[in-house]
Amino acid sequence: MKAVVYRGNGGPGVLRLVDRDLPAPGPGEVRVRVAVSGVNPADVQARSGAALRFPEVTPHLDGAGVIDAVGDGVDRGRAGQRVWVFLAAAGRSTGTAAEFTVVPAEQAVPLPDGIGFEVGASLGVPALTAHRALTVAEDGPRRLRPGALDGRVVLAAGGAGAVGHAVIQLARWAGATVIATVSGPEKARLAAAAGAHHVVNYRAGDPAAGIRAIAPDGVDIVAEVALGANLALDLAVLRTRGTISTYANDGGKPVELDVLRTMVLNARLQFLVLYTAGPDVRAAAAEDVAAAVRDGALPVGEEHGLPLLRFPLDRTADAHREVEGGAVGKILVDVPVPD
Repeated sequence: MKAVVYRGNGGPGVLRLVDRDLPAPGPGEVRVRVAVSGVNPADVQARSGAALRFPEVTPHLDGAGVIDAVGDGVDRGRAGQRVWVFLAAAGRSTGTAAEFTVVPAEQAVPLPDGIGFEVGASLGVPALTAHRALTVAEDGPRRLRPGALDGRVVLAAGGAGAVGHAVIQLARWAGATVIATVSGPEKARLAAAAGAHHVVNYRAGDPAAGIRAIAPDGVDIVAEVALGANLALDLAVLRTRGTISTYANDGGKPVELDVLRTMVLNARLQFLVLYTAGPDVRAAAAEDVAAAVRDGALPVGEEHGLPLLRFPLDRTADAHREVEGGAVGKILVDVPVPD
Protein backbone atom coordinates (compact mmCIF):
# COMPACT_ATOMS: atom_id res chain seq x y z
CA MET A 1 0.00 0.00 0.00
CA LYS A 2 0.99 3.66 -0.38
CA ALA A 3 1.67 5.53 2.85
CA VAL A 4 3.19 8.83 3.91
CA VAL A 5 5.82 8.43 6.62
CA TYR A 6 8.46 10.32 8.54
CA ARG A 7 11.39 8.92 10.49
CA GLY A 8 12.54 12.05 12.29
CA ASN A 9 11.22 15.44 13.35
CA GLY A 10 11.44 18.43 11.08
CA GLY A 11 9.60 20.51 8.53
CA PRO A 12 7.12 19.17 5.97
CA GLY A 13 10.07 18.00 3.87
CA VAL A 14 10.58 15.01 6.20
CA LEU A 15 7.37 13.46 4.85
CA ARG A 16 7.90 10.73 2.25
CA LEU A 17 5.48 8.67 0.14
CA VAL A 18 6.50 5.02 0.31
CA ASP A 19 5.23 1.50 -0.31
CA ARG A 20 4.46 -0.54 2.80
CA ASP A 21 2.94 -3.93 3.55
CA LEU A 22 -0.80 -4.02 4.14
CA PRO A 23 -1.39 -3.95 7.93
CA ALA A 24 -3.53 -6.66 9.52
CA PRO A 25 -6.06 -5.80 12.24
CA GLY A 26 -5.42 -7.40 15.61
CA PRO A 27 -8.01 -8.41 18.24
CA GLY A 28 -10.55 -5.65 18.75
CA GLU A 29 -9.29 -3.71 15.73
CA VAL A 30 -10.54 -2.85 12.25
CA ARG A 31 -8.70 -2.01 9.07
CA VAL A 32 -10.05 0.99 7.17
CA ARG A 33 -9.47 1.76 3.50
CA VAL A 34 -8.95 5.48 3.85
CA ALA A 35 -10.76 7.76 1.39
CA VAL A 36 -9.99 11.13 2.98
CA SER A 37 -7.45 12.01 5.68
CA GLY A 38 -7.95 15.09 7.86
CA VAL A 39 -4.99 17.26 8.89
CA ASN A 40 -4.97 19.02 12.27
CA PRO A 41 -2.48 21.36 13.94
CA ALA A 42 -1.72 18.47 16.31
CA ASP A 43 -0.45 16.42 13.36
CA VAL A 44 1.93 19.21 12.38
CA GLN A 45 3.10 19.64 15.97
CA ALA A 46 3.78 15.91 16.30
CA ARG A 47 5.81 15.86 13.09
CA SER A 48 7.81 18.96 13.91
CA GLY A 49 8.77 18.37 17.50
CA ALA A 50 7.08 15.62 19.52
CA ALA A 51 9.34 12.79 20.65
CA LEU A 52 9.04 9.85 18.26
CA ARG A 53 7.84 6.65 19.90
CA PHE A 54 8.34 4.57 16.77
CA PRO A 55 11.12 4.26 14.18
CA GLU A 56 8.63 5.36 11.52
CA VAL A 57 5.31 7.20 11.77
CA THR A 58 2.40 7.60 9.37
CA PRO A 59 0.77 10.89 10.46
CA HIS A 60 -2.79 12.15 10.90
CA LEU A 61 -5.29 11.46 13.63
CA ASP A 62 -8.52 11.78 11.65
CA GLY A 63 -9.98 10.34 8.48
CA ALA A 64 -12.87 8.55 6.82
CA GLY A 65 -13.27 5.52 4.63
CA VAL A 66 -14.61 1.96 4.57
CA ILE A 67 -13.82 -0.94 6.90
CA ASP A 68 -12.36 -3.73 4.78
CA ALA A 69 -11.23 -6.20 7.46
CA VAL A 70 -11.88 -6.84 11.15
CA GLY A 71 -9.88 -8.52 13.89
CA ASP A 72 -10.94 -11.15 16.40
CA GLY A 73 -13.75 -10.06 18.68
CA VAL A 74 -15.18 -7.53 16.22
CA ASP A 75 -18.55 -8.04 14.55
CA ARG A 76 -17.82 -9.44 11.07
CA GLY A 77 -20.80 -7.47 9.80
CA ARG A 78 -18.79 -4.27 10.16
CA ALA A 79 -16.77 -5.14 7.05
CA GLY A 80 -17.94 -2.80 4.29
CA GLN A 81 -19.19 -0.17 6.75
CA ARG A 82 -18.52 3.50 5.99
CA VAL A 83 -16.83 5.13 9.00
CA TRP A 84 -15.09 8.19 10.34
CA VAL A 85 -11.92 7.61 12.34
CA PHE A 86 -10.51 9.60 15.26
CA LEU A 87 -7.16 9.60 17.08
CA ALA A 88 -5.73 7.00 14.69
CA ALA A 89 -2.12 8.07 15.28
CA ALA A 90 -2.48 8.61 19.04
CA GLY A 91 0.00 6.22 20.65
CA ARG A 92 0.26 4.28 17.39
CA SER A 93 2.47 4.44 14.32
CA THR A 94 -0.32 4.07 11.76
CA GLY A 95 -2.25 7.27 11.10
CA THR A 96 -4.62 7.98 8.24
CA ALA A 97 -2.15 9.41 5.69
CA ALA A 98 -2.13 6.05 3.91
CA GLU A 99 -4.33 3.86 1.76
CA PHE A 100 -5.15 1.74 4.82
CA THR A 101 -5.02 2.28 8.57
CA VAL A 102 -5.72 0.04 11.57
CA VAL A 103 -7.51 1.39 14.64
CA PRO A 104 -9.40 0.05 17.66
CA ALA A 105 -12.95 -0.74 16.53
CA GLU A 106 -14.49 1.91 18.81
CA GLN A 107 -12.44 4.60 17.04
CA ALA A 108 -14.14 3.84 13.72
CA VAL A 109 -17.61 5.38 13.99
CA PRO A 110 -20.35 4.60 11.45
CA LEU A 111 -20.84 7.34 8.84
CA PRO A 112 -24.40 7.50 7.50
CA ASP A 113 -25.07 6.97 3.81
CA GLY A 114 -25.35 10.31 2.08
CA ILE A 115 -22.76 11.96 4.35
CA GLY A 116 -19.55 12.51 2.40
CA PHE A 117 -16.15 11.27 3.45
CA GLU A 118 -15.00 14.90 3.57
CA VAL A 119 -17.44 15.43 6.46
CA GLY A 120 -16.17 12.32 8.24
CA ALA A 121 -12.54 13.37 7.88
CA SER A 122 -13.38 16.82 9.30
CA LEU A 123 -14.85 15.45 12.56
CA GLY A 124 -12.41 13.73 14.89
CA VAL A 125 -10.25 16.17 16.82
CA PRO A 126 -12.26 19.35 16.06
CA ALA A 127 -15.70 17.93 16.81
CA LEU A 128 -14.68 15.90 19.87
CA THR A 129 -12.77 18.89 21.25
CA ALA A 130 -15.82 21.09 20.71
CA HIS A 131 -18.00 18.55 22.51
CA ARG A 132 -15.64 18.52 25.47
CA ALA A 133 -15.59 22.32 25.60
CA LEU A 134 -19.39 22.40 25.75
CA THR A 135 -19.81 19.72 28.45
CA VAL A 136 -17.49 20.75 31.30
CA ALA A 137 -19.54 23.54 32.90
CA GLU A 138 -20.33 22.97 36.58
CA ASP A 139 -24.09 23.23 36.06
CA GLY A 140 -24.15 22.21 32.40
CA PRO A 141 -24.89 18.94 30.62
CA ARG A 142 -22.32 16.17 30.28
CA ARG A 143 -23.93 14.99 27.04
CA LEU A 144 -25.21 16.91 24.03
CA ARG A 145 -28.52 16.42 22.25
CA PRO A 146 -31.18 18.77 20.92
CA GLY A 147 -32.34 20.90 23.88
CA ALA A 148 -29.36 20.10 26.14
CA LEU A 149 -28.15 23.73 25.99
CA ASP A 150 -31.52 25.46 25.83
CA GLY A 151 -31.30 28.88 27.49
CA ARG A 152 -27.48 28.90 27.50
CA VAL A 153 -25.23 31.38 25.71
CA VAL A 154 -22.03 30.03 24.16
CA LEU A 155 -19.16 32.19 22.95
CA ALA A 156 -17.04 30.55 20.24
CA ALA A 157 -13.71 32.37 20.16
CA GLY A 158 -12.16 32.11 16.72
CA GLY A 159 -15.43 31.05 15.14
CA ALA A 160 -13.87 30.61 11.69
CA GLY A 161 -11.43 27.90 12.83
CA ALA A 162 -12.11 24.17 12.60
CA VAL A 163 -12.82 23.75 16.33
CA GLY A 164 -14.71 27.05 16.50
CA HIS A 165 -16.80 25.90 13.55
CA ALA A 166 -17.66 22.66 15.36
CA VAL A 167 -18.44 24.58 18.58
CA ILE A 168 -20.92 26.74 16.67
CA GLN A 169 -22.61 23.79 15.00
CA LEU A 170 -22.80 21.54 18.07
CA ALA A 171 -23.92 24.34 20.38
CA ARG A 172 -26.64 25.41 17.98
CA TRP A 173 -27.76 21.78 17.51
CA ALA A 174 -28.01 21.51 21.31
CA GLY A 175 -30.16 24.65 21.56
CA ALA A 176 -27.71 27.35 22.70
CA THR A 177 -27.59 30.94 21.57
CA VAL A 178 -24.21 31.16 19.86
CA ILE A 179 -21.95 34.20 19.63
CA ALA A 180 -18.73 33.97 17.61
CA THR A 181 -15.76 36.31 17.74
CA VAL A 182 -13.70 36.86 14.60
CA SER A 183 -10.94 39.14 13.32
CA GLY A 184 -12.51 40.47 10.14
CA PRO A 185 -15.39 40.48 7.62
CA GLU A 186 -14.44 37.30 5.73
CA LYS A 187 -14.22 35.26 8.92
CA ALA A 188 -17.47 36.86 10.07
CA ARG A 189 -19.12 35.55 6.92
CA LEU A 190 -17.83 32.04 7.64
CA ALA A 191 -18.95 32.07 11.29
CA ALA A 192 -22.43 33.20 10.25
CA ALA A 193 -22.55 30.48 7.59
CA ALA A 194 -21.65 27.93 10.27
CA GLY A 195 -24.76 28.98 12.20
CA ALA A 196 -23.63 31.59 14.73
CA HIS A 197 -26.59 33.72 15.78
CA HIS A 198 -24.33 36.73 16.40
CA VAL A 199 -20.82 37.58 15.19
CA VAL A 200 -18.55 40.14 16.88
CA ASN A 201 -15.33 41.51 15.40
CA TYR A 202 -12.96 41.61 18.36
CA ARG A 203 -10.68 44.06 16.55
CA ALA A 204 -13.36 46.73 16.09
CA GLY A 205 -14.98 48.98 18.69
CA ASP A 206 -15.69 47.53 22.13
CA PRO A 207 -16.18 43.78 21.72
CA ALA A 208 -17.11 43.28 25.40
CA ALA A 209 -19.90 45.85 25.09
CA GLY A 210 -21.06 44.21 21.89
CA ILE A 211 -21.25 40.79 23.53
CA ARG A 212 -22.95 42.19 26.66
CA ALA A 213 -25.55 43.86 24.45
CA ILE A 214 -26.44 40.41 23.14
CA ALA A 215 -26.12 38.61 26.50
CA PRO A 216 -26.72 41.14 29.32
CA ASP A 217 -26.43 38.46 32.02
CA GLY A 218 -23.20 37.17 30.56
CA VAL A 219 -21.99 34.17 28.63
CA ASP A 220 -22.37 30.68 30.11
CA ILE A 221 -19.53 28.94 28.25
CA VAL A 222 -16.55 30.33 26.36
CA ALA A 223 -14.79 27.90 24.01
CA GLU A 224 -11.37 29.54 23.90
CA VAL A 225 -8.62 29.15 21.28
CA ALA A 226 -6.25 31.94 22.42
CA LEU A 227 -6.42 32.18 26.21
CA GLY A 228 -3.51 34.57 26.70
CA ALA A 229 -4.85 37.07 24.20
CA ASN A 230 -8.53 36.77 25.09
CA LEU A 231 -8.77 36.12 28.84
CA ALA A 232 -9.54 39.73 29.74
CA LEU A 233 -12.40 39.79 27.22
CA ASP A 234 -13.64 36.40 28.42
CA LEU A 235 -13.83 37.57 32.03
CA ALA A 236 -15.55 40.79 30.98
CA VAL A 237 -18.42 38.86 29.39
CA LEU A 238 -18.59 35.72 31.55
CA ARG A 239 -21.58 35.28 33.81
CA THR A 240 -21.20 34.35 37.46
CA ARG A 241 -20.30 30.65 37.70
CA GLY A 242 -19.57 30.59 33.98
CA THR A 243 -16.93 28.40 32.34
CA ILE A 244 -13.98 29.16 30.07
CA SER A 245 -13.03 25.98 28.21
CA THR A 246 -9.61 26.44 26.67
CA TYR A 247 -8.24 24.03 24.10
CA ALA A 248 -5.36 26.15 22.70
CA ASN A 249 -3.34 29.30 23.20
CA ASP A 250 -2.91 30.51 19.64
CA GLY A 251 -0.33 33.23 19.42
CA GLY A 252 1.41 31.99 22.56
CA LYS A 253 0.76 35.11 24.62
CA PRO A 254 1.40 34.45 28.34
CA VAL A 255 -1.71 34.05 30.45
CA GLU A 256 -2.11 36.74 33.11
CA LEU A 257 -4.88 35.76 35.52
CA ASP A 258 -6.77 38.32 37.59
CA VAL A 259 -7.26 35.96 40.51
CA LEU A 260 -9.61 38.15 42.56
CA ARG A 261 -11.90 38.89 39.63
CA THR A 262 -12.00 35.22 38.69
CA MET A 263 -12.76 34.24 42.28
CA VAL A 264 -15.58 36.77 42.58
CA LEU A 265 -17.12 35.32 39.42
CA ASN A 266 -16.78 31.79 40.81
CA ALA A 267 -15.50 31.13 37.30
CA ARG A 268 -14.36 27.74 36.09
CA LEU A 269 -11.24 27.70 33.91
CA GLN A 270 -11.15 24.30 32.25
CA PHE A 271 -8.13 23.19 30.25
CA LEU A 272 -8.72 20.31 27.88
CA VAL A 273 -7.03 17.96 25.47
CA LEU A 274 -8.52 14.76 24.06
CA TYR A 275 -5.58 12.46 24.79
CA THR A 276 -5.99 12.66 28.57
CA ALA A 277 -9.75 13.29 28.75
CA GLY A 278 -10.35 9.59 29.40
CA PRO A 279 -11.94 6.83 27.31
CA ASP A 280 -15.45 7.29 28.71
CA VAL A 281 -15.42 11.01 27.84
CA ARG A 282 -14.18 10.30 24.33
CA ALA A 283 -16.74 7.55 23.79
CA ALA A 284 -19.60 9.78 24.93
CA ALA A 285 -18.37 12.59 22.68
CA ALA A 286 -18.15 10.24 19.69
CA GLU A 287 -21.72 9.03 20.31
CA ASP A 288 -23.09 12.57 20.53
CA VAL A 289 -21.14 13.78 17.49
CA ALA A 290 -22.42 10.77 15.54
CA ALA A 291 -25.99 11.73 16.51
CA ALA A 292 -25.38 15.29 15.33
CA VAL A 293 -24.03 13.96 12.03
CA ARG A 294 -27.15 11.82 11.57
CA ASP A 295 -29.23 14.97 12.13
CA GLY A 296 -27.24 16.77 9.43
CA ALA A 297 -25.92 19.27 11.98
CA LEU A 298 -22.20 19.15 11.05
CA PRO A 299 -21.87 19.96 7.34
CA VAL A 300 -18.63 21.33 5.92
CA GLY A 301 -17.64 23.39 2.91
CA GLU A 302 -17.55 27.09 2.07
CA GLU A 303 -21.32 27.41 2.16
CA HIS A 304 -21.37 25.95 5.67
CA GLY A 305 -18.57 28.12 7.04
CA LEU A 306 -15.62 25.73 6.69
CA PRO A 307 -13.83 25.95 3.34
CA LEU A 308 -12.11 22.73 2.28
CA LEU A 309 -8.53 22.78 0.97
CA ARG A 310 -7.74 19.41 -0.61
CA PHE A 311 -4.48 17.77 -1.61
CA PRO A 312 -3.63 14.35 -3.08
CA LEU A 313 -1.71 11.90 -0.93
CA ASP A 314 1.58 12.59 -2.71
CA ARG A 315 1.28 16.26 -1.72
CA THR A 316 0.74 15.68 2.00
CA ALA A 317 3.76 17.91 2.71
CA ASP A 318 1.96 20.79 0.97
CA ALA A 319 -1.10 20.12 3.13
CA HIS A 320 1.09 20.47 6.22
CA ARG A 321 2.51 23.73 4.88
CA GLU A 322 -1.04 25.10 4.59
CA VAL A 323 -1.73 24.26 8.23
CA GLU A 324 1.54 25.85 9.31
CA GLY A 325 0.66 28.94 7.28
CA GLY A 326 -2.60 29.41 9.16
CA ALA A 327 -4.91 28.66 6.24
CA VAL A 328 -8.58 29.29 6.99
CA GLY A 329 -10.63 26.15 6.53
CA LYS A 330 -10.14 22.42 6.83
CA ILE A 331 -7.12 20.80 5.20
CA LEU A 332 -7.87 17.38 3.71
CA VAL A 333 -5.78 14.77 1.90
CA ASP A 334 -7.57 12.66 -0.69
CA VAL A 335 -6.34 9.07 -0.76
CA PRO A 336 -6.67 7.24 -4.11
CA VAL A 337 -8.34 3.87 -4.35
CA PRO A 338 -5.56 1.24 -4.32
CA ASP A 339 -4.82 -0.55 -7.59
